Amino acid sequence: MILPGLLLLLWLPASLARHGPPLWGGLHTHGTPRCYSAEELSLGQVPPHLLARAAKWEQALPVALVSSLEAASRRRRQERPPTGTQCPVLGPEEVLEADIHQRSISPWRYRVDTDESRYPQKLAFAECLCKGCISTKTGRETAALNSVPLHQSLLVLRRQPCAPDASGEPAPGAFAFHVEFIRVPIGCTCVLPRTAR
Repeated sequence: MILPGLLLLLWLPASLARHGPPLWGGLHTHGTPRCYSAEELSLGQVPPHLLARAAKWEQALPVALVSSLEAASRRRRQERPPTGTQCPVLGPEEVLEADIHQRSISPWRYRVDTDESRYPQKLAFAECLCKGCISTKTGRETAALNSVPLHQSLLVLRRQPCAPDASGEPAPGAFAFHVEFIRVPIGCTCVLPRTAR
């Protein structure tokens, strides 16, 4: 399930970079982006024609995970108070039923990152749970290796206040949109520590 999402994340930026202008027809790729008035935007959302020609973000892993993360967070709050982020001790019994991010010797958790000026506004960001990595012999953290995040470039829309007329003064509810690549942490891995020479 996760592998197709990761493959999509690898393919999407290259594909959009190759076909950028046709897919983003409503964006001005040179010069000043078009300023959309409040009347053209419903509740400050992205213009529908930009979304219709954009890639299907819902298939990208950082977007697809958001709804399940929010549902799991609500269940946890109802069942017990939240616990702090800490490096787990792995035992054979936990590994059998666990997801890949929990079975990894560089385990991570996901959090929902919200940015009102970005579309998609909510993305799942991975956070490493350990500074080191978990020993396969003891199941406990060891400093022999370091946990580091893996990042993926993701193309998003960014909105900015703008002036729909020549006054230069931003109007309430008026926004311009431009494309932007951001680095999204999607998991963690183990690496050899950097040592001072």
